[in-house]
Amino acid sequence: MKRALVTGGSSPIGSAIAWELSRQGHHVIVHAGRNEAAARMTAEAIQRAGGSAEAIALDLTRIEETQERLGKVVDTAPIQIFVHNAGMHRDMPFAAMEPDDWRAVIDVNLNGFYAALKPLILPMMRMRWGRIVAISSLTAITGNRGQTNYAAAKGGLLPLAKSLTRECGSRGITANVVAPGLIATPETERLANFDQLKGLCPAGRAGRPEEVAAIVGFLASEASGYISGQLIAVDGGTS
Repeated sequence: MKRALVTGGSSPIGSAIAWELSRQGHHVIVHAGRNEAAARMTAEAIQRAGGSAEAIALDLTRIEETQERLGKVVDTAPIQIFVHNAGMHRDMPFAAMEPDDWRAVIDVNLNGFYAALKPLILPMMRMRWGRIVAISSLTAITGNRGQTNYAAAKGGLLPLAKSLTRECGSRGITANVVAPGLIATPETERLANFDQLKGLCPAGRAGRPEEVAAIVGFLASEASGYISGQLIAVDGGTS
């Protein structure tokens, strides 16, 4: 049984990813930043279904604290699957964006990847097997009005994965990026233009969190060992 860490595991997409990895037989560490209760609910539901899971609460913007706590986790046993799904956005026109709005989004989406992966990578390399998957966004491919900070943060994940591929590929570690488009979640369904956005998608509908999780599950599997440094869009053909 391999151990997997899913950051942002309290969100609909993160929870779906945790369930998918559990179904593959992994022990899943479900991370939450603020919503620890939701992460715990997901972990407990996985346990009731016969899987193996636990919840952990970490503020990924506190880099040293995150690395110290995760360092203690991997002292017990390595984490060989890392999925960085944690994210946030503060949408506004660039001209009105304050420094805190820029920094906060970069901190969680991009710096949080560094904070969580750093203590995992050397144990992963010693095991000579690892799967790293970063959850990006369609916005990182196309851009979007009012989301310059979010696009920059999510866009930085692909070159990061490509560089990790070159550094760690010979140790059996892959690093890839998944970019969801419009996914039906309670948050997106509250958007005033949700139906309009669905109409812009060639598939004519929003995606489901489970469809994102299925791609992540494949990229975390043995079968994906020759795929690394790639971006896979899950957007119904929008990009």
